[in-house]
Amino acid sequence: MSKNLQVESQEAGNEEAGGVSVNETLLNDEVFFQAVEHCPVAISITDLKANILYANRAFTQVTGYSKEEVVGKNESILSNHTTPRLVYQALWGRLAQQRSWTGMLLNRRKDQSLYLAELMVAPVIDEHNKTVHYLGMHRDSTEVHELEQKVLNQKLMIEAVVNSVPSAMVLLNESGRVVLANPSFKALARELAPDEPLESFLEVLDLNMEGCIKSLMEDRKCFDGAELSIDLGGGSPKWFSCFGTCIDVKNESADGFFEQVISHYSLLMINDVSSLRRRQQETHLNSLKALMTEEDMVQGMRETVNGAIHQLQGPVNLLSAAVNILQRRGEDKQDEAVLSALEEALLAGQQALDNLEESLPAPLQETKQPVNINQLIREVISIAAEKLLAQGITVEWNPSLRLPALIGRERRLRSMFKQIFDNAIDAMSERSVKERELTIVTRSEKEMVIIEISDSGPGIPADMHVKVFQPFFSTKISGQGCRGMGLPMVQEIVSDHSGTVYIDPTYRNGCRVIVQLPVTSAG
Repeated sequence: MSKNLQVESQEAGNEEAGGVSVNETLLNDEVFFQAVEHCPVAISITDLKANILYANRAFTQVTGYSKEEVVGKNESILSNHTTPRLVYQALWGRLAQQRSWTGMLLNRRKDQSLYLAELMVAPVIDEHNKTVHYLGMHRDSTEVHELEQKVLNQKLMIEAVVNSVPSAMVLLNESGRVVLANPSFKALARELAPDEPLESFLEVLDLNMEGCIKSLMEDRKCFDGAELSIDLGGGSPKWFSCFGTCIDVKNESADGFFEQVISHYSLLMINDVSSLRRRQQETHLNSLKALMTEEDMVQGMRETVNGAIHQLQGPVNLLSAAVNILQRRGEDKQDEAVLSALEEALLAGQQALDNLEESLPAPLQETKQPVNINQLIREVISIAAEKLLAQGITVEWNPSLRLPALIGRERRLRSMFKQIFDNAIDAMSERSVKERELTIVTRSEKEMVIIEISDSGPGIPADMHVKVFQPFFSTKISGQGCRGMGLPMVQEIVSDHSGTVYIDPTYRNGCRVIVQLPVTSAG
């Protein structure tokens, strides 16, 4: 401090000290002076016109001006003259009210370098409530400002990148709540699940990804390139490639300074690969058509041979019964001749049956694996598209978004659905049917996948709902190429998957076939 300020301080101390000795007062003043002088914050004391009366050591370190160079000079010596006038107006307005002011000023050092000063100015008020001096304290906040601005700029750039990328991105906290979702993800959620909140939409995704998101959040298992398909019914299904990773973030609060608490977040990125998958699907469907054509030929041969065996088995049984009767009647010479002829006929018939059974094509051998029923039905619809268009049949496809994969034989299940579709198309192809509509609905209930296939054909009489699943029984007119083995084959495949199939007796607008398949079959 200047000598005048020291004297004023001593005199004030003597008046207030009363019984305190002059030495003690001087000692207290010296302690106060040294504390201010060595304070790491730049301190200056000015008169009411902002002329500097005192500056401590830190003031010199921050500004580059020595004490001798600034005492008697105005504080404006530090100004860069680029700070807005409103800032100074606010400063002097607060001081006029005998209130302190805190803010930022752009200052210039002695070497002409600029720095950002975080300044606090307070009035020094005497015992008569009159402002006698101003106390200014400031520090160089240039680095702090640069760091804050750098963090803000990085945040803005990251947000701009995240919001502009075509990939859908979402950040989840430990409880599975959405912390951040870019516009692409929100648009995807509105398109695929318009009535679902974001968290529920993520559950739909996780179900179609067989629990990958849940494992990511709970077990910290990252994944890359996980594919899923979502079928909304209209047009082609959507295909996505998903990427998931873990992000660990340290606690930002003060209580976590010494003992860090780690918060776990999960980042999910979803890329639309529908166009690529559609091209692959076209190639796949062409292969499926060829494969199913071959399977239909094999199945047709099996049905034809089984029909021949069924037709031949009757006469062979009659011959066997006749031989047994003659053998019990005794040794009549006439009977012996007839018996010999019948035995030869029975032997020939039995050999014919054996030859037919040996000529049966071997049944398809296939292991069980996870099957996406929605995808399977979509493939069958695509394969049957030409027949549907030729007959003027419209398809209403209502797949469930929450349909779990089931364990089954994919090729046999595909053949089963194709057989049901073919029956429905044949039923709606009759001239008497005006409105031709095929409706497919899938849903899940209590670990069961339920498929409803409804047609607007003439329907099946109630007394035949069970008979149509019996071999060689048909409701079609003879001569239409019907072998009566379609629905029995459906029944066989459903039974192989421990499920049930039946015709809905309450449906009145045609025929509705309901197939129920357990998610994990025991067959």
